[in-house]
Amino acid sequence: MEFRQLECFIAVAEELHFGRAAERLCMTQPPLSRQIQLLEQDLGVTLFERNSRQVLLSAAGRRFLRDARHLLEFSARAAATARRTSGGEAGHITLGFTAVAAYRLMPSMVMQARKLLGGVEIQLRETVSTDLSRLLLARELDAILARSVPQQAGIDSRLVEREPLVLALPAASPLCEHATVPLRLLQGQPFVLYSPREGKYFYDRIVGAFGLADVQPDFVQRAGQTHTLLALVRAGLGVGIVPDSARELRFEGVEFRPIGQRNLYADMYLAWHAQHDNPALDAFLQRVMKVDGPGCFRAGGRE
Repeated sequence: MEFRQLECFIAVAEELHFGRAAERLCMTQPPLSRQIQLLEQDLGVTLFERNSRQVLLSAAGRRFLRDARHLLEFSARAAATARRTSGGEAGHITLGFTAVAAYRLMPSMVMQARKLLGGVEIQLRETVSTDLSRLLLARELDAILARSVPQQAGIDSRLVEREPLVLALPAASPLCEHATVPLRLLQGQPFVLYSPREGKYFYDRIVGAFGLADVQPDFVQRAGQTHTLLALVRAGLGVGIVPDSARELRFEGVEFRPIGQRNLYADMYLAWHAQHDNPALDAFLQRVMKVDGPGCFRAGGRE
C-alpha cells in the first residue's frame, strides 16, 4: 500500500466519480482505476460498488476512508516534524545545571528558548558541579551550565555570565550601615563559608580573596549550598559571601552589600560536545546563546 494509492482512493471516495477524481489529481482515468484496483488487491476487500450509473463506497470503503485520511494527515505531520527537527526547530535538549544557576540565569535562558524555539523541548536536570562534567562527558547531557568545564578535547564552552560576589549579612549587623563593605572590615568577623568539597568553586574564590587582602575572618560554620548559607546568616551565625543572584531567594532578615574588592566575581560557563548530531542543540546555541556573536549572554537575553 502506497501513499499515492491512498490519495487516489480519497479523491474517488469524495468525488464518487472517477472522471472528476482523475481531473482533481491531474491524471487520466485509466491509471487512477489501476491504482484503486491495486489498493483493493492489497487490502483484499472491495472499496467501491460500481455500476454503469454511479460509484458508491462499500461498508469497508467507508471505514477505510477515515483511516486513510488519518494516515495521510499523520504522514504530513511526520514529514513536517522531520523537516523542523532537521532545521533545529523541533527536537529535544537535555540541559544540566547547578542550583545557583536556577536563581536567575537558567530561567531566563529557558524563557528565551521558548520564545525562539517553541518546538524544542528542554529537559532540565539539576545536580552538583562534579556530576555535571561527568554526565556531559558520558553524553547523558547535551549541555551544562557550570562554574568550571571539563578540560578535555572535544568539549566546547562559552562564558555566559560573570556576576559579582556580594556580602550577605543579618539585618541587625552593624555592617549594614555601609553602602559598600571593604574586605578589611571582615577581619575577625564571624563568617559562614562554603564547604571546600560541595562548594569548592566559591570556597577557593573567597579564601583566595581573603588571602590576597591579608584578612582573616572567624570561620564559624561551613555550608555546601547557597540557600543553606543564607539560612545560617539569617540565624545570626555570621556574615557570608554569595553570588549576587542569591538575592533572588529573597531571604527575609538578610541584607546584601557590594564588596569593596575588585575582581571578586563568579563565572558561569555553558559547555557542550563540539561533535554532536542534535540540530536542536545547534539552534539553541546559535539563536538563544548566540555563540557566533561577541559578548556574553546575560539574564533577560541582553548582550
